[in-house]
Amino acid sequence: MKLEDHIVAWNHASVKVLDIRHTVIEPGDKLQGYILPACGFIYCVRGTASLNLNGIDYDADPHFIVHGGKGMRLSIEAGEMFEYYLLFYRASLPGRKDLARLLERSNPFRMQYGFESLEPLPLYYQLMAMEQLWEQGSLLEKIQVKGLFYQFVHELLKQFTKDGINLRQPDVIGQVVRYIEEHYRHNLSLESIAEQFNYSPGHLSTRFKGETGFSLIEYLIRFRLQHAEELLQCTEAPLRDIAKEVGYSDVYYFSRVFRKYNGQSPIRFRKESRKMSLSENRPFTATRFSIGENIPSRYNVIEYDNHYHNNLIGGSSSMRITKTSSFIVAMLLSFTLILSACGSANVGSNATNSNGSKASEVTSSTTNNSTDSTNKEAQTRTISTPKGDIVVTANPERVVALYLQGDLIALGIKPVGTSDVFEGAAFAEVMDGIESLGTWFEPNPEAVMALKPDLIIVPSEETYDKLKDIAPTVYIPYDILATDERVMKVGEVFGKEQEAQAILDHFHEKVENSKQKLAELGILNKTVTIIEGGKKEMALIDSKLYGRGSQIIYEYLGLEAPEIIQKKIDGREQSTGGFISMEVLPEYIGDFVFRSVWEGADDLSGNPIWNSIPAVKEGRLIEIDFDFSYYSDIYSLDKQLDFVVESLVSAYDKK
Repeated sequence: MKLEDHIVAWNHASVKVLDIRHTVIEPGDKLQGYILPACGFIYCVRGTASLNLNGIDYDADPHFIVHGGKGMRLSIEAGEMFEYYLLFYRASLPGRKDLARLLERSNPFRMQYGFESLEPLPLYYQLMAMEQLWEQGSLLEKIQVKGLFYQFVHELLKQFTKDGINLRQPDVIGQVVRYIEEHYRHNLSLESIAEQFNYSPGHLSTRFKGETGFSLIEYLIRFRLQHAEELLQCTEAPLRDIAKEVGYSDVYYFSRVFRKYNGQSPIRFRKESRKMSLSENRPFTATRFSIGENIPSRYNVIEYDNHYHNNLIGGSSSMRITKTSSFIVAMLLSFTLILSACGSANVGSNATNSNGSKASEVTSSTTNNSTDSTNKEAQTRTISTPKGDIVVTANPERVVALYLQGDLIALGIKPVGTSDVFEGAAFAEVMDGIESLGTWFEPNPEAVMALKPDLIIVPSEETYDKLKDIAPTVYIPYDILATDERVMKVGEVFGKEQEAQAILDHFHEKVENSKQKLAELGILNKTVTIIEGGKKEMALIDSKLYGRGSQIIYEYLGLEAPEIIQKKIDGREQSTGGFISMEVLPEYIGDFVFRSVWEGADDLSGNPIWNSIPAVKEGRLIEIDFDFSYYSDIYSLDKQLDFVVESLVSAYDKK
């Protein structure tokens, strides 16, 4: 940056002093890897030290000055007692196009430079005066601090023009990469990261892809998944905790992203990785230990402190399943089969029956067995599944169902056991009193076995592998089949194809009537945004697949989101499920807005940005319960359709 541009930027800047710190480091002490919380100056007062800012080394002697931008990493190692000041500030420029272009070319407030002042006393005295006033803490004194800060900058720029200075452009993309790698566990978005570095999202996105070859969000996703792979391979942590650890509060969304980038689900990846580890280390299998089992856990289970997270991961009722529990299940099953075989052998080898005749001489036994076989075939049906043909009882009475509860309830089938159900689910009351078996993706095999089911319905390959040896198990891939296909498949399993078709016909007729009603009111051509979050940031629902009413709103009713979101829903841009800051939220809000909420969600009624959004001000905000809107079974979709249409009409009537 030219020095003239530097002066122009400071001349137009709106500045706020954030903090002044006066510090002494004893000989041999270190400040290691301190991240600058804001733009700032480091002024060396006394002593010497080795100072490193963002990878650049400086010999810090008295009156040496260093400037750095927010997010840069500072390390200091004192050779002797070392005294220095840290002066933090925030600067912004008015929204003029010429100044905006100046910042896009190079941001002087993030620029890195260091030099030894040849006229140090004016700078030193201003820093001392600022510190004394800052310590008093009153608003009046802070106004004076701001005035002294401008004098400090003026003196600095005057020395620049007189003595010359090397202004080093910061490695912005390197800083962004480091920021992502240090904060990937948090809710990050392009907008929030750009805000951290005082860049526009568009400019930062272009620069990032130009220098790395990846979009910023894609880099973030890949970095998160890399750490997820390590946790899956090296720990026994439950999937929900791993998802949270790498920055995903929604375990279902995490599973889908993982499958998209890795070609297999997280649980399948863990299983295949363990299998490969055992294969590669086969010479040691005689010891009955795998190398992976000897790796100490690097994972701390995270406690969740609100209703949203507890419900999202299935609450405290979920159980951790280890290889030991699977082994016990297999042994129990084997033991049962052995006992059955022994019982059959004893009967077959018995010399005489109760009437005194030998079993081999009872010719009617063959006929009886044939008849029994024919009756048995009449009492079963064969179901084609992705795991091959499965023979199931024609009229199962003890059904265990994971996740697909609403599809069964719609067909009048009430299971004896099921995975955890959220309190606000549409079918929660119907399922009251039914045995809970843990989360749908990590069910408790022992609890399933205790129910003595004659049929098990599972939504994933992983749950199929866990439970298939307990009873006939039908795998219905909920994330692959369309709603109609899935409901018809459930109907086929229970011999209720006609009932399933009738349910779907009724639902689609209801959808068409709803669309006509909305069209007559002029609502069908309005835009709708679905969001979830609180005061600091919001998650945008930019897909039809992740609940929150999205399937009803965007797929069945055919409503559209604002273009910036709709292009992701349509697949023209990658769906990220990313978070945006409250400051830019108004740009994403359509004519109507649905906000997913839960008990304890942030109260936004006093937030000025939130209240400035037209849809909020004019009563077109609709709160939809997280538990209620999460499921996508036909029973839940039917209830969600009622809620969405009634809410849209009610909001429209308020006009």
